[in-house]
Amino acid sequence: MNANEKDVVVLIGSGQIGQAIARRVGSGRHIVLADLKQEHADQAARVLENTGFTTSTLAVDISSRSSILGLIDHAQQFGAIKYLINAAGVSPSQASVETILNVDLYGTAVLLEEFGKVIEADGSGIIISSQSGHRLGALPQEETDQLAMTPTEELLDLPFLKAINDTLKAYQYSKRCNVLRVMAEANNWGKRGATVNSISPGIVITPLANDELNGPRKEGYRKMLSLCPAGRAGTPDEIGDLAEFLMSHKGRFISGSDILIDGGTTASYWFGDLQYLKQTH
Repeated sequence: MNANEKDVVVLIGSGQIGQAIARRVGSGRHIVLADLKQEHADQAARVLENTGFTTSTLAVDISSRSSILGLIDHAQQFGAIKYLINAAGVSPSQASVETILNVDLYGTAVLLEEFGKVIEADGSGIIISSQSGHRLGALPQEETDQLAMTPTEELLDLPFLKAINDTLKAYQYSKRCNVLRVMAEANNWGKRGATVNSISPGIVITPLANDELNGPRKEGYRKMLSLCPAGRAGTPDEIGDLAEFLMSHKGRFISGSDILIDGGTTASYWFGDLQYLKQTH
């Protein structure tokens, strides 16, 4: 690495959770902010630049392998890629089944595959998944194996995925696939001396979450939060703290894992006061 190069942090999805993680691992490094919308990446970059971080931005569509490869080329201009943070995705209320599967499932699988070829030794990756993947019941072993190990370009042709016609189900399958692909790809990342893990947050207070908590379905969301063991939503900083641990020297023995951080909501969904939600999901 020459004098002008730095270790690089690649952040995909420039929202509050991604920024919280980047703040914790980006000091003294170059942060590449990638987002589907250039203006969102630029806005996040201004915030980080004004607090002392070095950044660049790029518009990236993670449902496109060529766009992901372009992101890698851009990042490598500044140095070796040390950290990958994928906080991009679309929710069941934001997109169609096709878009959710293309972005959340296929796109994440491609990111894991391509960044696993270039990640620096002692580097680390974090995939932001969701508690929603933990609300999908046990899958047949064949489906589990296929989600984990099917060649990436064949994933969307799996018959059980092509049969999905509900956006929530598409989201849940995508998030389960994220966790399984992290497990499978950890083997390849490990050969480069790097770790990769997923984090599955519950409801975390961001502008989007605040919209939901004050929108037409606010009573349902607020009831769910009040009945979960923690009695509240999470914050981006709490997700950032967990990611920092996983990406630091303290987390070097953790790879291929998924950490559920939802204030106990999933535990209550299956075995506690939130079991009523199973009737509507």
